[in-house]
Amino acid sequence: MRLEVTNSPFTEKQAELINQLLPTLTETQIYWLNGYLSFYRGRAAQAESLAEGASQQAAAVAIEPAVSDAVQQQLPAEATVLFGSQTGNSQRLAGKLADKLKELGIAVTLSAMNAYKTNGLKKATHLFIVASTHGEGDPPDNALTFHEFLYSKRAPKLTELQYAVLSLGDSSYEFFCKTGQDFDQRLEELGAKRLTDRVDCDLDFEEPAADWMTNVVNALQGDGAAAQQTEGSAAPLANVSGATSPVDQETTYSRTTPFQAEVLTNLNLNGRGSDRETRHLELSLEDSGLTYEPGDCVGIYPQNSPELVTAILNKMNWNAYDPVVVGKAGEEVDLYDALLKHVEITVLTKPLLEKAQTYSECGDLAQLLQAENKNELRSYVKGRDVLDLLTDFAPWRLTAAEFVALLRKLPPRLYSIACSNRANPDEVHVTIRKVQYDAHGRKRDGVCSVHVSERLEEGETLPIFIQHNPGFKLPTNPDTPIIMVGPGTGVAPFRAFLEEREELGAEGKSWLFYGDRRFVTDFLYQTDWQRMLKDGVLTKLEVAFSRDTEEKVYVQHRMLEHAVELYGWLQEGAHIYVCGDEKHMAHDVHDALLTIVQEQGGRSREEAAEYVNELIAHNRYQRDVY
Repeated sequence: MRLEVTNSPFTEKQAELINQLLPTLTETQIYWLNGYLSFYRGRAAQAESLAEGASQQAAAVAIEPAVSDAVQQQLPAEATVLFGSQTGNSQRLAGKLADKLKELGIAVTLSAMNAYKTNGLKKATHLFIVASTHGEGDPPDNALTFHEFLYSKRAPKLTELQYAVLSLGDSSYEFFCKTGQDFDQRLEELGAKRLTDRVDCDLDFEEPAADWMTNVVNALQGDGAAAQQTEGSAAPLANVSGATSPVDQETTYSRTTPFQAEVLTNLNLNGRGSDRETRHLELSLEDSGLTYEPGDCVGIYPQNSPELVTAILNKMNWNAYDPVVVGKAGEEVDLYDALLKHVEITVLTKPLLEKAQTYSECGDLAQLLQAENKNELRSYVKGRDVLDLLTDFAPWRLTAAEFVALLRKLPPRLYSIACSNRANPDEVHVTIRKVQYDAHGRKRDGVCSVHVSERLEEGETLPIFIQHNPGFKLPTNPDTPIIMVGPGTGVAPFRAFLEEREELGAEGKSWLFYGDRRFVTDFLYQTDWQRMLKDGVLTKLEVAFSRDTEEKVYVQHRMLEHAVELYGWLQEGAHIYVCGDEKHMAHDVHDALLTIVQEQGGRSREEAAEYVNELIAHNRYQRDVY
């Protein structure tokens, strides 16, 4: 709503100032301002009455502060908000919660878990944890030491502590949200009191996270019922007419409001004869206002395979043009459009199978979901999609609308940014390897990789957003040496690192370990590295091409071959970065690093682990693995 001068007592200049301020206010700020104006009006009226000598007849004025005196008295004086984050989502949400608590007048300590001094836990009265789950149920790197501390004998009794946990994860993994569940359970075991129920968020986490934050604030303000509210039933922070959602409103392009980026370049980086295809995309950010730093990611909302969509429609004999509702906002679209752009159809999860069981007339699905068949269930969902589900457990008694309602929102795919914003203003580059394979009698496509490699032309647009990743950043001192380990597409962020250092004129040494299959066809960004070596931007380059030698050689082997010099760089203060496959490569590289520290430093394995943990705690060992 815009204030017009013609229907208000304000001058044109005053009205313009009000119109600039109001859209930027949060709900709590509006509520506080409402109380302040009442207070200001009351003081002004009282002063005027006293000046006229009529203070005895002055009308009583109700003062309505931002938070009532009764509520303010029961709010905690301070609170601790800790986050465990691998890609930055948990850190961003923790920051939002901290801002809300500060608006209530609470002093907030906001910290990554590995930077938090655990001896402060005994003194804390209110603790809020936002944590993601990494890999197969593991804590993120910056949550490892805090997780270990809570489960150790050194963990104190916390009977005076109230807490709440927000857990982020991906339901396609068996140990969905396990890290958050671990924290929630362990804090209860240590005697802490749960302030509000834990919420486990899937990939579409924004709305459930907003509900959890609302429950936290309501519980702090003394609304006992708020602590037990379920997702979607959270009460508002304050009853203010026209107020917006309590979660920060996005004012720029973001995960919830992606930017349509024009594709400037889409080329294959692999040479002729390669059995791989890796796309280099250059996207325009012109007029978006989006900026990024090396280490950040691009989120891309892809489209599903049209062939798979058609196969599902044919299997169920559904009309592609039937209207269905998608999303919590209730948008109505054609069924074909819903399956193509809005819902996930290539991944099976246990929650999906449990919901689908209601509509299946085949008893085999119920049997598969029984607890004793856990291994069989794990084996079934791997590599299968929604078409397999509809085929294997027919007949079905469900409509197209019911089917779409079962499916989770099509999540964005995150890719490391492969360029420096300083070197490429108004552009962003990403590196995407095509995923395509045969399984269970059919061809399977990686949703985003096949979309961009087979169906995306230059001049078309992609819906994108920037995902900031504060946990994968260059040293603040440009003279600090850096060691980068990035086989395959994991090398992408290091192209950004080196472009940035080149633009800044950094003097620090740099060492890149790169690996792939074959030198001739699979050396991604080879000319870039050669130029950077020549210009001195890149100090050292070690490569490992596993299919060019009789015995396979990988990046961890190259690290071990140069153990003496690598350890010397670490002793000089070098930062080490790892990007790429989490399941195999990252574990092998971590093990090689431990071996190098152990052997070159004359340490035991346990002492080497402590050394590496110190590197992590001081942000000198950072990983972006997936």
